[in-house]
Amino acid sequence: MKLVKARVTNYKSVDDSGWVRIDEITCLVGKNESGKTAFLQALNKLNPVEGQDGAFDMTTEYPRKRLNRYKREHEENPADAVSAVFELEDGDIGALQQILAGALRSPKITVTKGYDNHSMWKIDLDEAKIVRELVATAELPEATTLALKGVKTVLELRRRLEGLEDDSSQAAQLLERINAWRRDNPRNAFVDEMSHRLPRFFYFDDYSIMEGRISVPHLAAKRDQGGLTEADRTFLALLRYVGAELDEFQSEANYERLKADLEAASNEISDELFEFWSQNDQLAVEFDISGPDTDALPPLNRGTNLHVRIKNDRHRVTVPFDQRSRGFVWFFSFLSYFSQLEANDESLVLLLDEPGLNLHAKAQEDFLRFIDERLADEYQVTYTTHSPFMVAPTKLDRVRTVEDLDDEGTKVSDQVFRSSSDTVFPLQAALGYELAQTLFVAPDNLLVEGPGDLVYLQLLSDAARGAGYEPLDERWVIVPVGGIDKIATFVSLLGGNQLNTSVLIDVSSRDEQRIENLRDHGHLRRHNLIQVGEITGSDDADIEDLFDPGYYLQLVNGAYARQLKAKLTLKSLPKGDPRIVKRVERYFTENALGRFSHYRPAAHFSREQQTLTPKLSDKTLEWAGQLFIRINRTLTAAGAPEPETVRASGRKPRSARQSRQPSRTRT
Repeated sequence: MKLVKARVTNYKSVDDSGWVRIDEITCLVGKNESGKTAFLQALNKLNPVEGQDGAFDMTTEYPRKRLNRYKREHEENPADAVSAVFELEDGDIGALQQILAGALRSPKITVTKGYDNHSMWKIDLDEAKIVRELVATAELPEATTLALKGVKTVLELRRRLEGLEDDSSQAAQLLERINAWRRDNPRNAFVDEMSHRLPRFFYFDDYSIMEGRISVPHLAAKRDQGGLTEADRTFLALLRYVGAELDEFQSEANYERLKADLEAASNEISDELFEFWSQNDQLAVEFDISGPDTDALPPLNRGTNLHVRIKNDRHRVTVPFDQRSRGFVWFFSFLSYFSQLEANDESLVLLLDEPGLNLHAKAQEDFLRFIDERLADEYQVTYTTHSPFMVAPTKLDRVRTVEDLDDEGTKVSDQVFRSSSDTVFPLQAALGYELAQTLFVAPDNLLVEGPGDLVYLQLLSDAARGAGYEPLDERWVIVPVGGIDKIATFVSLLGGNQLNTSVLIDVSSRDEQRIENLRDHGHLRRHNLIQVGEITGSDDADIEDLFDPGYYLQLVNGAYARQLKAKLTLKSLPKGDPRIVKRVERYFTENALGRFSHYRPAAHFSREQQTLTPKLSDKTLEWAGQLFIRINRTLTAAGAPEPETVRASGRKPRSARQSRQPSRTRT
């Protein structure tokens, strides 16, 4: 059976969650105290795995604001707490008797459980068809068949058969078949046949993590008295997985076998864990058994103690299991419990409450992969989170938002972006993170300060190619970062994604030192910091200084034709700065022309490139060729150009030279 939707009512903060569609993987997103845990806990009580509590308690779980009124009507009208719709699969229908399977009007059934702690099944059976099939297949005498004509219910069929004088073996067999159904009801026959096929719900949260030291007699006493915690159940599940009994630890004669069995299980579980754990592969779980620790507090000072420890080969130390590497401990504990359940070959629905709570962002991605690749092939998984790294941004159809609304209680919805900004924040953050990852679509990225630099590089590359010089390699993705102060952040981001990154900057001693620091710390390769001044031979140079000053003023005059009262000339610009852009900026400031945009001259160049490109000087083209050689040599090793294919001047060999006619480039 497959769970297709669920609804929680009258449970803690949930008055009525509404019907919630459940997929193979379902992600519940919401703020703390929004009701995510309550939804999972109620769903778990519908049919929990062995050992987990499936009873609803009116005093502790019914919504307090209506509890007093409900107490008066509880006995006569117990409230429903959880309903779930399941869809029968081929194996389920095949397991039904042929008559019952043929009478199903719908493959979907609804199971409801409330504060009377009885399950109610809603099944759409065509009982008249069941009666017809029973009579048709019983091979009754013709007179008996005629006497049963018009019967529509199984109860009426039994009464008619009992009232007939027909004592044939066929009639007796038919009565025996009907009487075999509980209360002579085909719906009960359906429930009896399908109840063991109903999926079990397995709820796991942070309280289920195994402890580091366990008193065997104390744990045995808690088991016998029904006082086990979730952490206790996890450890007992591990024992069941290896086929060991808790009482065996009381005898020293079993020491070596038990330790060997536990370590073998630990190795098996760890091997599976490390397929999806990229944080540290030098961890291992070890077990040891000792007598009472007289210096410890009760109950560890009496009887046999079992020690569970994490060994870190990198640091050559072991620490108690529950005191270090919390994320690893959670993952190992979950796999221990889950492995035992999986070995039982039961149909399971996994309910994971905040599974990434103690995991690093990268480990959360690992766990999502674990859900997709390991769990979801066999089991449905529903988990809660408020972490953006536990939301798959390309699979938002999995997401349900959970909100605690005034006067309505907890509501669960698949209309994810209709919820409050706080509720959908993890989704927005996940989408932002995904966007940051997908901005860079190639292994080689060239960071520049602004969009004007991108336009100049594209246009100069076309012009250099037309003049026979080395152009900018097409494998580069040019990334404008919005200012030199943002370059350091982008270098760190791309470096963390193992992408090759080069940076083209204007000269500034302050910003250069910041980039140098990134390079020194391994985020930027030694030769991937490129300064325009390397090409122009100047201590201070912008990309605009590749142009002749008079040519660049043509671009400025064209871009600002409406704002300028007179065309700019070199004589009209302030003196004192070798960079042409800085002199133009000062002119705009001193003449109250507003802020000078570096991009507008580049945009004018792009619009008028057919006219302006042929006017580029040989010096500009040669410098452009040299700049592109310098940039291209920082490509990843597999794509780097061979040294003999270009000359120091930046010009290709004569046979490769082309016409200087420009090609039009979209920017």
